[in-house]
Amino acid sequence: MRCLLAALLITTTAPAGDPVWQSPFGVGGSHVNGRTVKDSRRWLPAMAAIGLREVRSPALNWGALEREPGVWDWSRLDEQVAYFESLGLRGNGTLIGNPAWNGWDAPGTLPVNNLVGWSEYVGRTVGHLRGRVRAYEVWNEPPNFTGKDQTPADYAAVVRAAHDAAKEADPDCLIGMAAKSAHVTYLQQAIRGGAKGRYDYVTLHPYECLSNVARGAGTEPVFLNVVPALRAMLAESDPEKRDVPVVFTELGVKASKGLDVQSGGLVKAYAMARAQGVSCVHWFEGRDGDSGPMGLLDREGKPRPAYRAMASLIEYLGQSPAYVGWVALGGSGGHYAFVFEGAEGPVAAAWTPLPGGDAVRLPAAVRVIDPAGDRDERAAAFTLSDRPLLLIGLPESVVAAAKSNRGRRTPWVGDDGPDDYSEAEAVSIEFGETTTERGLHSLAGDAVAEAVLAYGGSARSGGVPGGTAFAVDPAFLTFGGGPVEITVEVRRNEANDNAGFKLVYESPKGFSTAGGWYTVPDNTQWHTKTFRIEDPQFVGYWGYHFNLVSDGDVYNRYLIRRVEVRKVGGTKAQN
Repeated sequence: MRCLLAALLITTTAPAGDPVWQSPFGVGGSHVNGRTVKDSRRWLPAMAAIGLREVRSPALNWGALEREPGVWDWSRLDEQVAYFESLGLRGNGTLIGNPAWNGWDAPGTLPVNNLVGWSEYVGRTVGHLRGRVRAYEVWNEPPNFTGKDQTPADYAAVVRAAHDAAKEADPDCLIGMAAKSAHVTYLQQAIRGGAKGRYDYVTLHPYECLSNVARGAGTEPVFLNVVPALRAMLAESDPEKRDVPVVFTELGVKASKGLDVQSGGLVKAYAMARAQGVSCVHWFEGRDGDSGPMGLLDREGKPRPAYRAMASLIEYLGQSPAYVGWVALGGSGGHYAFVFEGAEGPVAAAWTPLPGGDAVRLPAAVRVIDPAGDRDERAAAFTLSDRPLLLIGLPESVVAAAKSNRGRRTPWVGDDGPDDYSEAEAVSIEFGETTTERGLHSLAGDAVAEAVLAYGGSARSGGVPGGTAFAVDPAFLTFGGGPVEITVEVRRNEANDNAGFKLVYESPKGFSTAGGWYTVPDNTQWHTKTFRIEDPQFVGYWGYHFNLVSDGDVYNRYLIRRVEVRKVGGTKAQN
C-alpha cells in the first residue's frame, strides 16, 4: 500500500528562524503520482488550491540519480523542484534506493554492502539541494522495504552514514530516522544498534492506529499515545533526542471503507496528531495512484469529501493551529473535543465513538460546521456522532476547561470505571449482554455489541472479528512497563469442539508469544488461564497490545467471558 520507491518533499527557502514544518497540513503521493512533473500536474494544483503547502512525492531514488557508477543525472529532479516551487510547496526529502548496479539481491535491500557509495549519493544530493530542502528522512518505513535478513543495526549503519554525509554537505539540514506504523520498538533497536544521536527528527506511519479510530472502535487513546510512547523510549534510549520533532510522513484511510469514514478519519488524524505535538501529517494520498482508493481525489481527479474536509481544516484552523487542550463534552468521560487557536479564535474538532451518537448542550450557541459537508449553523444543542464537527466561537468556560486538561491523558469514552488508571493494579473487560470495559478494551467495536449467550451466562465468541485483540489504557501501562499477568476465562463451544490459542503480545523484540499453546479443556465449565509476561512493551504499533491467536476456524470454537491484565510487584504506569 505504501511502497514508495523514492520520495521527495520540496521546499521553498524559509525565512531565517522559521521552523521547517510551518504547517501540520501535508499530503503525499504514490510512485505513479510523482515520477515526473507530468504526474504531479494531475493532482498537485488541486492540493495547492486549498492551501496545502507541505508535499511528499516520489523523485529522489539513488538509482534514478546515479544510473551508472559515477554518472549523475539531475535533470528530472531539477524540473520537479522548479515546478513544486512554482506552486509554493515546501517540505523535505526521503533518502532511499539501492541501484541495480550495486549488486543487491532484491528490491528494497539496504545498501550496507556499499556505505561509501551510499554516503556519496547522500552528500551529492543534499549538496545539490542545499538551500532548497532542509530535512531528509532516511528510507521509507523500515523494516518494510528492507532485505529479508537485514536488522535494525543494518538500518542504523545506513542512518549514520547518511547523517555524516548530509551534515558535511549542508550543516543546517535535518536528518530523520524512520519506522513503519508506530513501530517504536524498531526505532529503539536501531538506536541501540548504532543510530544514537545521529538524527534530528523521527517519522512514523501509524495507519493501523488510525484505522481503528476511523471505523469507530473507540481507540482514540491508543492513537494519542503514539508520540508519548516514542518520547518515553527516547528518554530511556537517547535522552538528548527526547524532544525531537515527530512527523507522520504517511497516514490515510481507504475510501472503500466509506467516504464518511475516510473524511472523518482525516479530521480525527489531524486533530489528534496536533494534540500530541506532531509537526506535520502527510495524508496518503493526494490522488488515487498505485496503492488503492486512498486519495483526496479519485482516479479521475474528482474530489472526495475528504478533500473538502482538508480544505475546511486549513480554512478554520489556519496554517499553524496552536493546540489549546481537550475537553470532554458532556462531562467526565464524555465526548472528544480537541481545541485549537484557529484562524479567527478557538476552534474545536469534536466527535464521539459511542454508537448512535449523543446529544450535547453548550453554555452558549456556537457555529457548528461539518467539515466534509454542507452543514453550517449556530446552535447550543446538537448531536455528536462519529462524524467529526468543527465548533467555532467556543464559550470561555469550554476553552478554560480545555486549557486545564492540556498535558493530561484523554479518558477512554464509555469506559466503566475511573478516568485515571495510572494507579490501578488491574484493568479488565467482561463480556455480557453489554460489554463492561474497565481500562481494557476489545478492538471488535460494534462487532461485539450483540451478546453471545451460552450455558446460562454471557460471553463472546473468539470468532467475532477483532474480538481477541485487546488494548490496555495507556495510563495503566505503556512503553517500559511490566511485568504483568494476563488472565482469560474461556470455555469450548456448545459442540465441545477442540479449541485453543496462544497469547501474542508486544515486547522489546516486537511481537512475542507468552508461554505456549493453551488448549481449552472442555465446555462443562469456565476455565481460567493466566499468562505471565516479564517484558511487556505496549505501544500499539498495530493498534493493539496483545491478541489470542488461533488457526483457521478455531477462533469460533471457544467463548470468552472475561480478560484481566494485572500488574505484578507494584508496577507503575510509564507516562
